[in-house]
Amino acid sequence: MPIRVKIFDYEDELDLEEDVNSFISNNNIEVIDIKYQVSASVFSEEQIFCFSAMIIYNDS
Repeated sequence: MPIRVKIFDYEDELDLEEDVNSFISNNNIEVIDIKYQVSASVFSEEQIFCFSAMIIYNDS
């Protein structure tokens, strides 16, 4: 079984959560680890957030 990764990147944490849960539920995989990261930046007067996750997994 090769180790694989899947990367998700969203501006809204709830969208990230929904997509990660859907990926795990709808695929026959063994999750090894999940890495989570949040970054923020300012453009003009607007704050921009980036919520990302990387799932490390084995195909079953």
